[in-house]
Amino acid sequence: QVQLVESGGGLVQPGGSLRLSCIGSGFTFSDYAINWFRQPPGEEREWVATISSVPGSTAIADTVKGRFTISIDNAKNTVYLQMIDLNTEDTAVYYCTATVRRHDYWGQGTQVTVSS
Repeated sequence: QVQLVESGGGLVQPGGSLRLSCIGSGFTFSDYAINWFRQPPGEEREWVATISSVPGSTAIADTVKGRFTISIDNAKNTVYLQMIDLNTEDTAVYYCTATVRRHDYWGQGTQVTVSS
């Protein structure tokens, strides 16, 4: 059974940092692309970052480029989203997703709130 579980969200002040984790089970992370999406309050869900099955291949949305980094630890089946210099516009529920054997899987999300 494929599962994705996010963690690491919380309340942080503007300019602060957080590292989100996405732990997968039921499939081998390194064989599939893993994505991060986010949904700000009252807004639509938006893509944030992707790490593909090709080693070293990542993509970051322009809105967070230079502040967010996606990485993977294959031994732990975990993908990370390192976020620095956070601002209030980064407040959202963050989700990791993967398409495994033609099915889309989403985690339950983790809340990130940036506020002073």
